[in-house]
Amino acid sequence: MEKLKGALVVGFLRLFALLPWRAVQAVGNAIGWLMWKLPNGSREVVRINLAKCFPELSEAEREQLLGQSLKGISKTLAESACAWIWPAQKSLKLVREVEGLEVLQQALASGKGVVGITSHLGNWEVLNHFYCNQCKPVIFYRPPKLKAVDDLLQKQRVQMGNRVAPSTKEGILSVIKEVRKGGAVGIPADPEPSRSSGVFVPFLGTTALTSKFVPGMLTGGKAVGVFLHAVRLADGSGYKVILEAAPQGMYSENIEEGVAAMSRVVERYVRAYPSQYMWSMKRFKKRPDGEAKWY
Repeated sequence: MEKLKGALVVGFLRLFALLPWRAVQAVGNAIGWLMWKLPNGSREVVRINLAKCFPELSEAEREQLLGQSLKGISKTLAESACAWIWPAQKSLKLVREVEGLEVLQQALASGKGVVGITSHLGNWEVLNHFYCNQCKPVIFYRPPKLKAVDDLLQKQRVQMGNRVAPSTKEGILSVIKEVRKGGAVGIPADPEPSRSSGVFVPFLGTTALTSKFVPGMLTGGKAVGVFLHAVRLADGSGYKVILEAAPQGMYSENIEEGVAAMSRVVERYVRAYPSQYMWSMKRFKKRPDGEAKWY
């Protein structure tokens, strides 16, 4: 049954990727609108997250952001389906603007390991192709449940001659080894870790259990950190890739200080592009002791 389900999903993705770009976006927008108007679990997760993270907004303002976010999430997933199927060079043509490329170039020229840091904001699949076109990093990722989909993503994400590492013990070790030998890696900063692997730090008006993995690799200047995001342009024609150097606080010997510094950068991007964040993630599932669960 799992093989059949995987084959159907991959088949659908291949058919979907045949649509014109504007049609892909229109379908994603329509699905997001339906998710906003019809009862479903994702809508409730987004609603809870927005209420906790933007308490300063009125109920009407949050409802408007809810609709924008669900449409943004659906468009991102629809657009990502194309990036999963298309040749990488076709996806790269959607990168219309680049800001801060010199930051990555300087990091690569430093002779140290380079840690590319992103989050679930904008289109991380197009970003993956862009980053891998600049260097040959090891991309850290969480494998999907369906093996057929995982096989597809592993194949598509290494088109530029890079490698991928799943979020397993072996994958973590391969990422650490790559950085130590002066290579480049790509890691998302915002998946919720286990309690032993993270610390609670301020994030968007609340606190979030946040991984110590990235700051731990930067401690003491052993590697250079670069933030990368690909945000959707307002006219829908493609994306702007934004790169910036990790703040000095992320290199602190105090791991909690480093994690908090990383969290502040991600928060700044989310506040700048709130409708492009993956609010349907149960990002705040684990709470500090004594605090009630959100979901």
